Amino acid sequence: MATLTPQAPSPASTAAPGRGGIWEWITTTDHKKIGILYGFSSILFFVVGGVEALFIRLQLAVPNGEILSADAYNQMFTMHATTMVFLVVMPIASAFANYFLPLQLGARDVAFPRLNAFSYWLYLAGALFLTVSFFVGGGADGGWFGYAPLSTQVTEVVRMDYWSLGLQVLGVASIASSVNFITTVLTMRAPGMTLMRMPVFSWMVFIISFLLLFSLPMVTVGLIQVFLDRNIGTLFFDAANGGDPVLWQHLFWLFGHPEVYVLILPAMGIVSEVLPTFARKPLFGRSFVIFSGIAIGFMGFGVWAHHMFTSGLGPVAEAAFALTTMFIAVPTGVKIFNWLGTIWGGSLELNTPMLFSLGFIFLFVIGGLSGVTHSIVPADSQQHDSYYVVAHFHYVLFGGAIFGIFSGIYYWFPKVFGKLLNERIGKVNFWLMFIGMNLTFAPMHVLGLNGMPRRTYRYAEGLGLDVWNLVATIGSLVLALGIAVFLYNGWRTFRKGEVAGPDPWDARTLEWTTSSPPPEHNFDRIPVVHHEDDFWHQKYTTDEEGRAVAIPADLRPVVAEGPDEDIHLPSPSYHPALAGLGIFVMLLGLVYVPWGLIAVGVGGIGFLWGMFGWSLEPLVRGDH
Repeated sequence: MATLTPQAPSPASTAAPGRGGIWEWITTTDHKKIGILYGFSSILFFVVGGVEALFIRLQLAVPNGEILSADAYNQMFTMHATTMVFLVVMPIASAFANYFLPLQLGARDVAFPRLNAFSYWLYLAGALFLTVSFFVGGGADGGWFGYAPLSTQVTEVVRMDYWSLGLQVLGVASIASSVNFITTVLTMRAPGMTLMRMPVFSWMVFIISFLLLFSLPMVTVGLIQVFLDRNIGTLFFDAANGGDPVLWQHLFWLFGHPEVYVLILPAMGIVSEVLPTFARKPLFGRSFVIFSGIAIGFMGFGVWAHHMFTSGLGPVAEAAFALTTMFIAVPTGVKIFNWLGTIWGGSLELNTPMLFSLGFIFLFVIGGLSGVTHSIVPADSQQHDSYYVVAHFHYVLFGGAIFGIFSGIYYWFPKVFGKLLNERIGKVNFWLMFIGMNLTFAPMHVLGLNGMPRRTYRYAEGLGLDVWNLVATIGSLVLALGIAVFLYNGWRTFRKGEVAGPDPWDARTLEWTTSSPPPEHNFDRIPVVHHEDDFWHQKYTTDEEGRAVAIPADLRPVVAEGPDEDIHLPSPSYHPALAGLGIFVMLLGLVYVPWGLIAVGVGGIGFLWGMFGWSLEPLVRGDH
């Protein structure tokens, strides 16, 4: 068996990335720093979205709650969902992808470093633009799904203008990242890394990039139509004048259901990296996991109308989409059994990343089973717009996506920052979140089946809803405490955390071959890949019975020392940030036309300055 020794870090490798102040972060084109920017921004908005959720639960803790007015409640549930989907789960997945995709592929950076920086600043512009609306008349209040006429009426109030424009900018940011990731995967893999040798997390990033590339244009068309209906009197969704509000539902869910897999597939990729590491065995049926991800991505475009069973589609369409909804559960179930097969017979280490991955499997199965019930048209019609649906998608997107993301944070934190998060505090974090998650959302199944509608800001006494709502609110407070423990763990680790070596978990993929944190150029020498899980094969061989046997360090072939001679790094640039700022100013001007045309002009100048400057400046700094 051919093996390679992990390269010995050079002095340049062992140094932490430079810290040149805020200007270095504004001008960076380093994929790792952009990943960190995405990560910290999404955690900030995670706290914002959590506070919005706590207001909702406090309002519903008792009958006839008076914490929020009806108007404030509409803003909270709209912005909570918008924040969590578009400002938290999507960007934190982009944080992982930005940081680790090139490292897992054995590349020095992404294919288009400045486009990568531009996508972050666009994301930040859109996120701040959405949040600004709270201070200029209130947050968006038409639901995160933006159904017409909720999104097109009351044109005198600009809340939904902020929502429609902000989401368009966030969509452009996601498309830019998707093009970048696809190109990186297809053109920048290390020698010997075929597609089937690529790590599963990188595969999931590859798949969701295609999902975003093909789904976002559809909802962008709808968002433009919402803005035009509101501001220049077009009638795309006005039924009284020949428009069709169901058209919006089709456009939104043609994006919205692939979006569900955009949110969950990165977590599935993370779990597929964590389980083999801490089970001390290869991922069971690895190729099946990869092709199941591809199948989910492909089939995700054929199930959107199960969100619309109560809109009068007719029996033929309802039967067709009921069947496709059942079929898409098959590749998801394949992944579940592959993960269980990985755990079975493994030498499990139940540390924090592993606990969050196991929690992901348990909670996601519950969410998946409740989701399959929605493929049955009569059951869906009963459960539609009830708290049963709220329970379902929170088990999928919080119990699934967020638990997978937390597994990834604990797993890769030492690689990013060179320090290990505290294990004891991490386990407290896990159990608080696990208990809080189930206390909050399990009762909602009962509430929904007992007839409690969602998106209602209060309920009367004597309906049998009091106890379960109180339990759910107590659970949300436990969940919030778990998040607070996580934030404390991060703060404590930055101050006095245990220093991590390059490979603290005895892991399997290429990012662990370099120092923690990695050097700016990632690898002194571009690795040559000979196997799936190539780093594992550098450290272990197998005996006649197939058991892993460590290769003594002195018996591992040594690669040439010293860095490659042709290391080129992208030069820093402030132009992507300037272009993003220009977009932000232009958006503000568009909301307040006609006098806002001045801001549109100023922002347009900033945007063009950024784009032209970007295109004219040197591409690289030269030799490292």
